[in-house]
Amino acid sequence: MKKIGMLLGAAALIVACKQPAQQQGNKNFDKVLSNYYEERIKLFPLEATYAGDNRYNDLLPNDGSQQFINQTKSFYAKYLDELHQFKREDLSEQDQLSYDILNYQVGVQLGGYKYHLEYLPFNQMNALPLVIGQLGSGTGAQPFKTVKDYDNWLKRLSAFSVWADTAIANFDRGIKAGVVLPKALVVKMIPQMQSMLVTDGTKSLFYEPIKNMPKEFSAADKERLTQAYKEAILKDVVHTYGKLADYLKYKYLPHARTTSGLSSLPNGTAMYTYLVKQQTTTNKTPEEIYQIGLKEVARIRNQMDSIKNKVGFKGDLMAFFEYMRNDKKFMPYKTPQEVLAAFENIHKRMEPSLKKMFSHVPKTPFEIRQTEAFRAASASAEYYPGSADGSRPGIFYVPILDATKFNTTSGMESLFLHEAIPGHHYQVSLTQENTGLPEFRRFGLDNAYVEGWALYCESLGKELGLYQDPYQHMGALGDEMHRAVRLVVDVAIHSKGMTREQAIKYMMDNEPISEQGATAEIERYMGIPAQALGYKIGALKIRELRNKAEKALGSKFNLAEYHDQVLKDGSLPLSVFEAKINRWIDSKK
Repeated sequence: MKKIGMLLGAAALIVACKQPAQQQGNKNFDKVLSNYYEERIKLFPLEATYAGDNRYNDLLPNDGSQQFINQTKSFYAKYLDELHQFKREDLSEQDQLSYDILNYQVGVQLGGYKYHLEYLPFNQMNALPLVIGQLGSGTGAQPFKTVKDYDNWLKRLSAFSVWADTAIANFDRGIKAGVVLPKALVVKMIPQMQSMLVTDGTKSLFYEPIKNMPKEFSAADKERLTQAYKEAILKDVVHTYGKLADYLKYKYLPHARTTSGLSSLPNGTAMYTYLVKQQTTTNKTPEEIYQIGLKEVARIRNQMDSIKNKVGFKGDLMAFFEYMRNDKKFMPYKTPQEVLAAFENIHKRMEPSLKKMFSHVPKTPFEIRQTEAFRAASASAEYYPGSADGSRPGIFYVPILDATKFNTTSGMESLFLHEAIPGHHYQVSLTQENTGLPEFRRFGLDNAYVEGWALYCESLGKELGLYQDPYQHMGALGDEMHRAVRLVVDVAIHSKGMTREQAIKYMMDNEPISEQGATAEIERYMGIPAQALGYKIGALKIRELRNKAEKALGSKFNLAEYHDQVLKDGSLPLSVFEAKINRWIDSKK
């Protein structure tokens, strides 16, 4: 915290004389931060759309092109150079924090270009073609309220075909360089592309905005837009998805690899080590993370055993998992509405305790929705942030393929704490609403901090009056185990030669998950290496620093104040976050 001292006599005069220059310096620093953010969202206009900034809703960057890669590389190098023109020690405390964040983030970005990540432009999980589907359906972040909104989307969609051509060219470059996706992922991508193909434009997902066109549009606009959307669906949508589907099926699939991890690729081990740093924002090695994972799996397994014994189940843990997965008493729902109502009930039950833990709560509205049918089969429960101005709510999406098979022991309470409240909804909304932060911090996301916070929130269940039912507690432990297992399998797949099948078996041996669920998860780690490590690494750090603060401050420790410290400065690299909390603890002493 800021140390404010009383300055007397001549010393006060010296400080007073220097003050205007100090303020001027900060203004210059603020300008660099502001310029960085403004320039960055022009480069990444989809991020602006998701943040509720509608200035670039007509743009779709060709982000795999060499021109774009050179442009972003120059952009990051320029701002790192500008940042280093300032002496960190001359800046205010908040500006020092901004300095540390930007220095870390830009440095990590620049470190990634040598790995040619563009050779793997999309996969079954992380894919612009899936994002385009959600935006174009009218249920995502792309607004469809004004005539300009409708025209913006037509312009954005028209650039999708060029993006797809570049993705295909990059896949081809990857084939030549020996950097290709696993076959197991490519076979999942083909039907995703094919699902967008229609012969009648009015039957397309992309026609939904026309069906829901605002009544106040003029007859001429309605007619023009209806015609334009029908044409765009056949030209920009069907043609592009068909081209991607055919390419993946006939050209790329024969070259896809039978191995599961990055270590089988040229320079793959170094690429994975880089991604571990990028996604955990720490200097932990893959091996260190693997060892943490093994310890956590053993610890949580002991807790699971004790619950199994407590409920009087006769049989081993695997049999208990099987019982929880398949017994009909754990599947009480008949309709999707009943599932959504059960999540709302969790929200209501914990509200009284939330008030003791959080002195600041978001103004952004919050909703629970069923995941749209077109993406539900491959989707997990997830949170979509609201817009900063509150015009779009934060949304907790729940995929419900068959309500009668929705299992209550899947960890509904812990899932809500993580994806919704106080997890992602509190963290993202409070950060976006904090107009005192520089824009790049208001809308920036560091994986390990954001997912670490959400997983830490799962550990608050008992304190929030949840996990009273042993099966819900078991579900929460299952979720925690899931994140611990990730530390083991992600590292083992990408640096120890573990196969997809071995990883699926390890996951099923240690948590109550179906083979279908485990397969989807393992394939996710194959497609997005190291991303899944951020959860547990971040949560362990937040818990470790809470324990440290409780011990150091004793009766002075206040949990709501600690949570405020964790959330008030936006998303931070874990190394920067730890230094900040340590300074706070020292200031409280």
